[in-house]
Amino acid sequence: QARARSVGATLVLAEEPDYPAQLRMIPAAPRFLFVRGNVIDEDAFAVAIVGARHTTSYGVRAAGQLAGDLGKRGLTIVSGFARGIDSAAHRGALDAGGRTVAVRGSGVDVIYPPENRRLVDRVVTHGAVVSQLPMGAPPLQAHFPLRNRTIAGLSLGTVVVEAAERSGALITAGFSGELGREVFAVPGNVTSGVNRAWIMASN
Repeated sequence: QARARSVGATLVLAEEPDYPAQLRMIPAAPRFLFVRGNVIDEDAFAVAIVGARHTTSYGVRAAGQLAGDLGKRGLTIVSGFARGIDSAAHRGALDAGGRTVAVRGSGVDVIYPPENRRLVDRVVTHGAVVSQLPMGAPPLQAHFPLRNRTIAGLSLGTVVVEAAERSGALITAGFSGELGREVFAVPGNVTSGVNRAWIMASN
């Protein structure tokens, strides 16, 4: 608890009223979340924007513009705070004056990737950083499928901007479909590997 207080995080249990409404609806929802910032009722109207870490300049622009356009219309943008598309989505929402929720594959007190240190502060001020992992948990590979399912659970639908084969973005899209939520894809260059994988996965 002392570690949580040191970064302004609160523990929200699944049975408490502050627990996100969309997430509570899914089977086997996380029993708790650590939250930095605030999850508000309006965040039930959320769309996830996810994609590749190693992306193209087109993908970064598309993610940022889409997040900004949706943010201006009152939708909260949910993503995973990773390099590439995720970070572009968070920044696009914030630059447009919208809200964003970053779901971490680590403890909410662990800054990863390190170059997003300043982005954490912006997200906390205009949304929330959340995790179902304990404080101090490192960003291990085994944590990311849990994060991806929570991203899908927080959102009415998931938009994939660019995704490599066997990527976390496609896992998130798969969870979204399993949960009965919408799945969308942004058209991209068919000669780019991060778009060919999404085309193959959609067929």
